[in-house]
Amino acid sequence: MSQALPPLNALRAFEAAARLQSVSQAAAELSVTHGAVSRQIRLLEDDLGVALFSKEGRGVKLTDAGLRLRDAAGEAFERLRDSCAELRQQTADAPFVLGCPGSLLARWFIPRLDRLNRDLPDLHLQLSASEGELDPRRPGLDATLLYAEPPWPADMQVFELATECIGPVLSPHHPNCAALRQAPPSALFNEALLYTASRPQAWPAWAQGNGLDPNLLRMGQGFEHLYFLLEAALAGLGVAIAPQQLVADDLRQGRLLAPWGFVETRARLSLWVPSRRMDRRAERLADWLRQQLA
Repeated sequence: MSQALPPLNALRAFEAAARLQSVSQAAAELSVTHGAVSRQIRLLEDDLGVALFSKEGRGVKLTDAGLRLRDAAGEAFERLRDSCAELRQQTADAPFVLGCPGSLLARWFIPRLDRLNRDLPDLHLQLSASEGELDPRRPGLDATLLYAEPPWPADMQVFELATECIGPVLSPHHPNCAALRQAPPSALFNEALLYTASRPQAWPAWAQGNGLDPNLLRMGQGFEHLYFLLEAALAGLGVAIAPQQLVADDLRQGRLLAPWGFVETRARLSLWVPSRRMDRRAERLADWLRQQLA
C-alpha cells in the first residue's frame, strides 16, 4: 500500500526555501511570514523523521536528506507548474460557450457584441441560443445567461447582474397610441393584450405591481417566443409586456413607448456557471455585463 504524502503546504514551503536557499526569500515568494515557513519546515521534518536543514553560521544549509528531497520536490513542482500552465493556456485558447435565450441574444446581446469583443478580446465568446427551457448544466456550456428567481442551486455559481423590471410597451403606430399615452394603466383593461406562452404570469405580475385586478385583463394574440411578441408590438398590432432590458434600445430610439413604466419582479438577470467548471473568464464576463446593464 502506498505511503501517504506529507502535508503539501509543508512540502511547498520546503521546496521554495531549498530552491532559493533562503527562508526569508521563500516567505516573500509565498506571501507568508518567515516564521510560517520555518514552522512548515519543522512540520515536514517531524513527519519524515529526518532533519532537512542544519545550522551553518547565521544561516542554514541542506542536509543530505534535504538535498535528496529538494531534487525530488523541485522536479515534481516544476512538472506541476508546467502542467498547470498548459491547462491554463488550453482554457484561454478554447471558446467560452455562453447559453442565452434567443430573444435576449437578438435584442440585447448582438447589438453589443462588437463592444464586448473589443473590451474582452481574449474571451473568444461562442453563443448558443435557445428559446426553450435553458439548462445551465447542459454539456458544452461554460455559462448561461437567464432570468430566474432565487434561491439559487448549490451546484451553481450565480452572478446576479440586474433586477428584472417588466412593463407594457406599444408602438407609436398603434391605432390607439395617442389616447393610451395619456391614459392611466387601467385603460389597458379595454385592450386585447399581446403575451407569450412562456411567461403567462407577466401581465398579472405587472397588474398587481400597479394595484390593478389581474382578472380584469383581457388577453389577445399569444406568441411562442418573446422575440415574436416584440416584433408584433413594433408593427403596431397591440400592447406587449417585456423586460425593460430587452426594449431599452427601442425605447431610446422611439420605436416603442412605455407610458406606464416598469415594475420590479422577483427575477434576476444572472450569469449561471456550474461550480465544477468555474473559471476566471466567467467573472470577467459578469463584470462586463454589469457595466453594460447599469
